[in-house]
Amino acid sequence: MSASQQSLRAVVFLGLSVDGRIARPDGDLEWLTSRGEAAGDAGFTPFVESVDAVVMGRKTYEAIASIQEWPYLGRPIHVISTTLDADADPRIIVHRSPEAAIDAAERSGCKRVYVDGGATVRWFLAAKLVDELTLSQVPVLIGDGPSLFGSLGGDVDLEHVRTTVLDGGMVQTTYRVLGGPTPHTSE
Repeated sequence: MSASQQSLRAVVFLGLSVDGRIARPDGDLEWLTSRGEAAGDAGFTPFVESVDAVVMGRKTYEAIASIQEWPYLGRPIHVISTTLDADADPRIIVHRSPEAAIDAAERSGCKRVYVDGGATVRWFLAAKLVDELTLSQVPVLIGDGPSLFGSLGGDVDLEHVRTTVLDGGMVQTTYRVLGGPTPHTSE
């Protein structure tokens, strides 16, 4: 079964700088956490309550691994990594590929998963599995670091759902993903 034929659907809820960065080059997220404090929960808790599981890449996992009280409300955490040991952390399930994570999530009955991390989000978008993006722009330019978006194999059309200005100047916008990547034409 191809990725686009599967019943699993993905949603994205990410914080990023105004210049589209999701972390500093060394993985530091202080710019997000310190400036995001004024925005409070920003709707994260009800969002997590709406998903069955979380799928993230290794770098995202490593950035949040030291958090004592995980914000995922007991949801299963699937981490995609070719380098982590299967027993690296009892809080996570390690998979060697996005396809393996999808298969495991579907076998456990998951229908809606929260996808986190730049490369993981891009993979799910290219596979046409993402239904919704909620992006919270933090009012800072950090200049360098991984970008949320990169090559997707074509355009991804979005439909604006809502935009809210949160405390601290954070701007949160939700988009519905229409279809998935559409290849560029040279007409």
